[in-house]
Amino acid sequence: MARQIKLAADIGGTFTDLVLEAGARRWSCKVLTTTAAPEQGVIEGIGLVLAQSGLKPADVGVFIHGTTLATNALIERKGARTAFITTEGFRDILEQGYEKRFDHYDLMIDRAPPLVPRTLRFTVRERLAADGDVLVPLDESSVHGLAKRLIAENVKAVAIGFLHAYAHDAHECRVRDRLAKALPKDVTICLSSEVAPEIREFERFSTTVANAYVRPLMSGYLHRLSDRMKDMGLTAPLFLMMSGGGLTTLETAVRFPIRLAESGPAGGAILASQIAAECALGEVLSFDMGGTTAKICLLTDGEPERARKFEIARAYRDMKGSGIPVRIPVIEMVEIGAGGGSIARVDRLKRITVGPDSAGSTPGPVCYGRGGTEPAVTDANLALGKIDPAYFAGGKIRLDEKKAAAALQKMIGTPLGLKDFWPAAGVTEIVEENMANAARVHAIERGRDIASCTMIAFGGGAPLHACRLAEKVGVARIIVPKGAGVGSAIGFLRAPVAYEITKSAVVSLEKFDAARVNAMLTRITRDARAVVESALAGARPIVQVIADCRYVGQGHEIRVPVPVRKLTEKDGAKLKAAFERLYEQVYGLRIPNQEAEAITWSVTVSSKPVKAKRAAPAAKKTPPQPRSKRPIYDPALGRQVSVPVYWRFDMKEGAAITGPAIIAEDETSTIVGANFTAAINSLGYIILERVK
Repeated sequence: MARQIKLAADIGGTFTDLVLEAGARRWSCKVLTTTAAPEQGVIEGIGLVLAQSGLKPADVGVFIHGTTLATNALIERKGARTAFITTEGFRDILEQGYEKRFDHYDLMIDRAPPLVPRTLRFTVRERLAADGDVLVPLDESSVHGLAKRLIAENVKAVAIGFLHAYAHDAHECRVRDRLAKALPKDVTICLSSEVAPEIREFERFSTTVANAYVRPLMSGYLHRLSDRMKDMGLTAPLFLMMSGGGLTTLETAVRFPIRLAESGPAGGAILASQIAAECALGEVLSFDMGGTTAKICLLTDGEPERARKFEIARAYRDMKGSGIPVRIPVIEMVEIGAGGGSIARVDRLKRITVGPDSAGSTPGPVCYGRGGTEPAVTDANLALGKIDPAYFAGGKIRLDEKKAAAALQKMIGTPLGLKDFWPAAGVTEIVEENMANAARVHAIERGRDIASCTMIAFGGGAPLHACRLAEKVGVARIIVPKGAGVGSAIGFLRAPVAYEITKSAVVSLEKFDAARVNAMLTRITRDARAVVESALAGARPIVQVIADCRYVGQGHEIRVPVPVRKLTEKDGAKLKAAFERLYEQVYGLRIPNQEAEAITWSVTVSSKPVKAKRAAPAAKKTPPQPRSKRPIYDPALGRQVSVPVYWRFDMKEGAAITGPAIIAEDETSTIVGANFTAAINSLGYIILERVK
């Protein structure tokens, strides 16, 4: 990754963002996402940034890509026709789930239907015990007949998940080998022992099914993109951003596309992490608002929270447990349907509602003039004067103010008896309250004081709403980085090459089997190294080992760091002591004379992180000259007011202004609220401070 010229592309639901870096110089652009063929938008954007820079495709040394394509396919149910094969007696486990209700008080509760209908779920007579003993031999004679049924059903993807395959994969591998010979070559087969080799069969099976469901789509897309890159002369290696914040190779991404589910938001969290290090921030609230969704992530000492469980396609908005669970490394964040394309309407109770559905890029908000008829948040921001209609997305998309105002009046104003700018003001106030509520809940669930955080705002929409959101949640300081409108793509360029492999193996910490653990960790470390070392150009990687530990009999674990060396029997007692310290921090007590065990082990191999450049002390503040004036609605004042418009790149270090004002740039605008001041620090970041 030492190559100097790097390119990043982030495909969102509305815009595809491109960033090109050559040393200290950077070029960027936003193009509308081409939903039917996403690679077209990427190639178009590559052409634009290369033209800006004067560079040629062959000059690019590294290309890093993130996409929401896998997530959208799962949400919209547009993946491959998939079958599921499991142990006899477990056909309905995808439907049974956790066998509990995620909403105890809703008598008409509806769960997200399984990705595989019951008619495409099949069983094989076999059974292995957790220790590997064969309880029921594999009935291989039934596999041939099963292959005929799969062909007859026109299945394009097969997920295989047997009981205890996380520890013993022999039966899964044998069924795969038999099916691979009998099925057409274009049918993909995924094993739970490869996709998610962990205990808890429902989550393991669900993850494997989701991976199989999106693999034909993602494989086709990634290979088409790779071919288009070669056709234009861009021969740089292609790396994919993963949900856990690391980069992986094209080959690994094609095998395990489920790991790309939250790749775009992960790039934003990486950017926030770097900014936190540069500005020596402790508690951080990362706020990323794009065209389709808003993402909120909490960081402590520059590090975002991480998890190995994630839900996709929730049936109930923001309701934990209502979606499809997947076991993948992921950066912990909350994502809601609140973006520039989120559609506004009046419900039966005469309330303004915004989202979660979005106008996307096709047809887009009404002001795009592409056939949209329902007003969106972008229409409201345009009507309130927050967006320059002649310079949206760097001037590549001309916005129609009259169409936006007419749609807002028709759909919002007339039903509620509102006129002038008030329909638009109502829409922005609701979307900001939706985001504030999501941030409050996310912080409360983690025991965090949101008012003590510094907000880092990026994405095309976040700087437009950051001041009002900060007022609602009590945040006093906001940082808007350079290139905020394409922040996630910039985050891709800062991400390490990394890969995590997880394996469940129950090991007592009292009777610690060091030889067994060493053999397992050596094997999975070797496999993780194989994924990343080809991208490191000889650099020495960093290895991190984590064990999920619990008291015997408990159902949940705590992540405990493991020394990266050859372990001995004495390390069992050390791991238990570390586990009990963490347990006491979380639950406030220890359980005396209780045995503990490690359930799952994970190894992460990564490149060394880029060292952050620290911001220098604040320079003497000087007032810059505005380029123009424009009337906007300021919610703190409750009225429209004429405000100065500053061009961000006219503002040098130390430039300082008092709100209300607008700081405009190519991909976004920062609205400085009436209760805020703004200044430019040594890194070129906008520092907003609340004064009232």
